Amino acid sequence: MIKYNLKCNNNHEFESWFSDSKEFERLNTKKLLECIYCNSKIIKKSIMSPMIAISKNNNPNKFEINSDVLQKKRKKLIKLRSFIEKNFEYVGEDFSKKVREIFYDKNNKKTIYGITSPEERRELKDEGIDLLSIPWLDKDN
Repeated sequence: MIKYNLKCNNNHEFESWFSDSKEFERLNTKKLLECIYCNSKIIKKSIMSPMIAISKNNNPNKFEINSDVLQKKRKKLIKLRSFIEKNFEYVGEDFSKKVREIFYDKNNKKTIYGITSPEERRELKDEGIDLLSIPWLDKDN
């Protein structure tokens, strides 16, 4: 099973579980997915943060994470998200196009954030455009 953060064309964000990534693609291609808020059938995967499994095993060779540490990290990431939302322009899936415009126009000091596919990231890297990805935590979760 895999959980995806999803976003509709009206910028509603929600989560859903799928048996694997191919199931998401199959259902989305057939327009069988819809936004839980507005019933839009135009659905994209949103930025996801990795899941971390915490071991209860007392094996000293296992890596364990203290929940207080996780909460502090979570608060910092939410603070970072709020800063970005206040100070950067969200350009969504136009990110690759917009970041190129800014990169090649040295007088443009615009700050943006958005969504790219792995392929778009590789193309931008090949052009010398380095990007930074951060886990995009849900503020309510």
